[in-house]
Amino acid sequence: MGLPVILSETALLTFDAIAEQVLQRLGNKANLDFKKNTLKTLGLISQNPFIYKQTDFDPNIRVGLVKKLSSVFYEVKPDRIEILFFWDNRQEPMI
Repeated sequence: MGLPVILSETALLTFDAIAEQVLQRLGNKANLDFKKNTLKTLGLISQNPFIYKQTDFDPNIRVGLVKKLSSVFYEVKPDRIEILFFWDNRQEPMI
């Protein structure tokens, strides 16, 4: 049994925005695949929180690849994993 995964409000908003973009650009099948891959990634993070690498800007925050389309940024806490936000990898990189 892994740690519980908690999504922040920002995570919910950014997930919805990316899912809507996928739906509009690529259709329903791609949208369902995106959602399925996101759940799979969150499950992996729950079972093994340190599976993905630390970010360069904050060692407490990690980034996991959902698919080449998007990434998830999260923080491992003692009793939970907090999903901070999702990132569309087609955007400009963060500095």
